[in-house]
Amino acid sequence: MEYNLNDIVEMKKQHPCKKSNQWKIIRMGADIKVKCLGCGAIIMFTRRDFEKRLKKVIPQGENAG
Repeated sequence: MEYNLNDIVEMKKQHPCKKSNQWKIIRMGADIKVKCLGCGAIIMFTRRDFEKRLKKVIPQGENAG
């Protein structure tokens, strides 16, 4: 699956804040840093772990924030 910086993605598991299941990619490299669009929490994943947890990339016209 292809994703880039500033893309909005949906993960397999919902964030505990229950406000949103969508995340914005804010940093990419060996690790990927994402920000919850519901509460603003920032989480860093290894690229391998991120790809395992990624459900889909949201097209730009459909994102909530």
